[in-house]
Amino acid sequence: MAEPLLLIPGMMCDARIYAPQLTEFSRERPVHVACLQKCESIEEMAQAVLATAPEHFALAGHSMGGMVAMEVVRRAPERVTRVALMSTNSQAEPPSIAAEREPQIVGVMAGRLDEVMQDVMRPEYLAEGPRRGDILTLLRNMALAVGEGEFVRQSRALQRRPDQQKTLRKIRMPALVLCGAEDTLTLPRRHEFMSELIPYGTLRLIEGAGHIPTLEAPEATNAALHEWLDAPLVLR
Repeated sequence: MAEPLLLIPGMMCDARIYAPQLTEFSRERPVHVACLQKCESIEEMAQAVLATAPEHFALAGHSMGGMVAMEVVRRAPERVTRVALMSTNSQAEPPSIAAEREPQIVGVMAGRLDEVMQDVMRPEYLAEGPRRGDILTLLRNMALAVGEGEFVRQSRALQRRPDQQKTLRKIRMPALVLCGAEDTLTLPRRHEFMSELIPYGTLRLIEGAGHIPTLEAPEATNAALHEWLDAPLVLR
């Protein structure tokens, strides 16, 4: 049987962020979606992922989920057969961005989660196209379902996230670095840099997609993930 695939959602997202991938890949292998709730840091999230994950698995993470995926690889590389990092960032959060989260946290604690999410996920972070409005609505609905407490916890985790550039240099497995070509939140050039750090890294820029390629361009994203899943394992 094909190795299980473990997907880690991004900030304020749930399994719906991976709906096209769940449909596509569950035909051929077990597919799991990690739960990151009640965790105070990226490290705690990674520990929670490992506690419920299969013994060995292919690992993919989007945005904050990609940061968690890097920490999972750092902690337990022997359990991860391959890794895909999508729309993410391997560096620690700059103080200026960390400071911008403070008024967002205050707003959410005052009961304005819906309003704050409009600033966190702006329309221009997605590529223009007929799917943009529906995707923005889905992101809003997921955030409201995840709730205010998780927004605060996840924001604090992002502020304190570790730098993972050393982790990338040590990866010895098939690794996909994937980004929407029109992503203005986690820029393509950052993904180019990440792929250059990974000894077996492959970069894929998805045309017609911004920060949410899993939903904006599911066919192209799935094709890249198929290629990654079919790549031969690396002898370590």
